[in-house]
Amino acid sequence: MKTTSTSVQRLTKLALLLAIELAMRAIGLDSIMIGPLKMSFLTLPIAVAAMLCGPLESMALGAVFGILSLTDAITGRSPMTGTFFALSPVHTVILCVGMRMLMGLCCGYAYKLCRKADVKGTWSYFVGAVSAPLLNTLFFMGYIVLVFYRTDYIQALVSKLGAANPLMFVVLLVGVQGLIEAGTCGVLGGVLGKTLDSVLKRQN
Repeated sequence: MKTTSTSVQRLTKLALLLAIELAMRAIGLDSIMIGPLKMSFLTLPIAVAAMLCGPLESMALGAVFGILSLTDAITGRSPMTGTFFALSPVHTVILCVGMRMLMGLCCGYAYKLCRKADVKGTWSYFVGAVSAPLLNTLFFMGYIVLVFYRTDYIQALVSKLGAANPLMFVVLLVGVQGLIEAGTCGVLGGVLGKTLDSVLKRQN
């Protein structure tokens, strides 16, 4: 009975966070367009899922994030991924969905490891929260460099930015945007995760 109750609680939390993720998308709080990239805030519910549920649940929310990103590529809402989709639909699916699932899974395990070391539960929530946007950027941009770097589209950006190599390209393209995204999601996700975890534990 206890196992069943725990499973129901995890599914309830997952459903709530999924609803929040979809609501953020619906009302336009999912991202801000900055140049060819989007500064995304959909890593926030993924990070909270990692704290409240576990790696598999955060991977599931990562999949939802990826599917939403893929629809942007297919519809042309995102100029960059839309261009990638025209070049290679398969690689774009891996980029948008696969990399976001991997991000969610790794975020879940990153928090799990930190929480074991954080006996008092003070800093692990914030590390877990900031790991989501950082890993999202790492996997997303890493795959772009791996697969699409030699395309005319990326080479035009490389020339525009004056990047001498792939690493410099990523740094110049993501730049301040990545720091703002990581900082915002890290603080908000850490506070939300810690607060909700404390409230739910008291209720149980």
